[in-house]
Amino acid sequence: MKISPVSVAIVSMILPILAQLELDVLKLEEEDDSNGSAQQADLYMAVSLRIIEIELAEIQDLIIKLNTTNTNHQGLSKDFTTKLQNMKTEMEALEKFDRTGVVEKEKVNKQLQKELVQCQADLQVTPAPSIEHVPGNCSHGHLLNVTGPNTYAATEYGTSYPFGAWGHDPKPAAGKENWYWLVVLTSSNVYSNFIRWYSSHSTLVVGSNAGDVIIASGNPTTNTVQGPNVVMYGDALYYGCYNSPNLCRFNMTARTITTVALPNVGYNNKFPFCHLGACYTYTDIDVATDESGVWVVYATAENFGNVVLSKVESGITPLLGRTWNTSLHKRTVTNTFVACGVLYATRFLDKDTEEIFYSLDTVTGQERYDLNLRFRKMSTNIHSLNYNPNDRQLYMYSDAYVLTYQLVFG
Repeated sequence: MKISPVSVAIVSMILPILAQLELDVLKLEEEDDSNGSAQQADLYMAVSLRIIEIELAEIQDLIIKLNTTNTNHQGLSKDFTTKLQNMKTEMEALEKFDRTGVVEKEKVNKQLQKELVQCQADLQVTPAPSIEHVPGNCSHGHLLNVTGPNTYAATEYGTSYPFGAWGHDPKPAAGKENWYWLVVLTSSNVYSNFIRWYSSHSTLVVGSNAGDVIIASGNPTTNTVQGPNVVMYGDALYYGCYNSPNLCRFNMTARTITTVALPNVGYNNKFPFCHLGACYTYTDIDVATDESGVWVVYATAENFGNVVLSKVESGITPLLGRTWNTSLHKRTVTNTFVACGVLYATRFLDKDTEEIFYSLDTVTGQERYDLNLRFRKMSTNIHSLNYNPNDRQLYMYSDAYVLTYQLVFG
């Protein structure tokens, strides 16, 4: 059988391509079994498969041309076609293997992408606000700032009496809602025996329309006021009894005095308020008011000279309620006040600046030493400091001057 020149030419073109195709498939199979990196293997396989696909396509085109040139060469063409089909089957297996590998990797990638998206979503979600305890027993919030002074004036006594206290009754008797009171220590900055009343804030500032209520005789007795830390609450004056470990209550209407003993209290300058430069004499007992009533602050040797806080139960005769022993040494403190059931303490920074640095939350028992709330003083010394829950102001007596400061909560 005679073969045409065209057929010979086509066959001669198929043979080298077929040989190269077999070689490429063999290399691809060998490379698949090698231990190269996954990234390099994927890249090599992708390129090799593409080359083999091109070679297969060339051979298929040549076989079609060969079949059309001479029907007598169908045997040869069939032989080539069989080899080509076997190679194509191997190619499909390789492609299937490759696709399977890619699918597995795509599954892993998709899982990682899903986890990444979830992580990003978690980061973007606004966390639920933590439930933070509001200090004390009312809803004012945290003490944030002290502004002022709003009031700054000398009393009608001028600078004669540097120790004293003043204020506005948080629970006044009927008809006395606008009255203000003043107690000055008229004898050696130690004691007083009367309360001066003013019909309004302005009359106190200018020193007019005043009236006096006598507590005790001119000579000091155990009922005489000792020390400047006194308060008015419910038409009664609470103060440290003269030369005594007792808390006194003077009823302004009945003009009667009742007392309650402070257990193991240090008095007569055993545990006064102090700073590094000096101590404030006869300040062993401090009385305070807040939204819930009257409190008393003192120190005992049993508590190592640290501050003790007791709730004073209201009544004709004062009684001590719950008591808290703190870790705050009283001689490191210049004054105290109570607001919303939280005890606050101040300390001397310099002649112009005082700092509220400490608090005791009587609801949780938590003590803090990091408040860092500073305010400006008009005089060097603070002799009394008390909080009024009605206007949320601090009433200060400082070197014969009366001042008010606004407490800011939030």
